[in-house]
Amino acid sequence: MYHFIQKFHSGWAYLALLLLVIAVFNSFSGWFSKREFASKDKKIALFALIATHLQLVIGFLLYFVSPKGLDSLGSMEDSALRLTALEHPIVNILAIVLITIGWSRHKKAIASDLKFKSIFVFYMLGLVLVLVRIPWQAWFSI
Repeated sequence: MYHFIQKFHSGWAYLALLLLVIAVFNSFSGWFSKREFASKDKKIALFALIATHLQLVIGFLLYFVSPKGLDSLGSMEDSALRLTALEHPIVNILAIVLITIGWSRHKKAIASDLKFKSIFVFYMLGLVLVLVRIPWQAWFSI
């Protein structure tokens, strides 16, 4: 069970990152080109939101079944275990909170430029946090 969840979490991360990058670029281009916020723009942001939330759920499952998750919290002197047991989960939860805030703020905005700006700023902050705390050595060893 652990290996399946771990592979699924790793594989889904590619899709979630791709959708998040697309949402960031779409909102940036919409904001600076001053175009109207359309249903296509909403769907792009929504798919990125859904993908990141699903990644979080899979990550929670993995955290509780992985030997590198909850069971490793007592080994904080080992930087690799600290990354997977503490830093990666906390920073990515914060990233997904920011992405969710961006989604919520865009819904409250009336003007298209404010919708694009909310999505761009918060999704970009979330993307940066995700990229900073990805265990890159694990990605390239799979």
